[in-house]
Amino acid sequence: MQQWSSFVNFLIYLVVSVPLLLIGIKIFMWQTPYNEMQIIKEAASCDTDIKDEAGIAVAHSLGGKVVGQSLVMASAIFHSVSVLDLVIWGVIGIIFQVLVYYVFEKLTPFRVDEEVCKGNIAVGIFSARLSFATGLILAALIS
Repeated sequence: MQQWSSFVNFLIYLVVSVPLLLIGIKIFMWQTPYNEMQIIKEAASCDTDIKDEAGIAVAHSLGGKVVGQSLVMASAIFHSVSVLDLVIWGVIGIIFQVLVYYVFEKLTPFRVDEEVCKGNIAVGIFSARLSFATGLILAALIS
């Protein structure tokens, strides 16, 4: 009976955490003036270097947000005492990831969104690493 209870608990946390992660990613995508999925799709099917570079930069930036939020969600799942606790920490993680991105945007001498969209791979990679670091710090703070 314990195994069944564990499996049900697994399913509950899965059904809550995956949509929460997807909501967080959608919020991150709303904060940019471009369509990440369209740029990534076009980069995969075009012959120009600029579109390829834009696709790479956007994929790094968005991928970093996915990993950063996943780190927060994993820690929230591990440390939460209830599903509500998981939701609260997940929402806090989303909020802080978005805030860090806005601070990053304000502290740089250029517009991060514009640079990523123009294909500045270095900015996309740095943005991804910032999301990783934010996710790691938030994950540690949850414990």
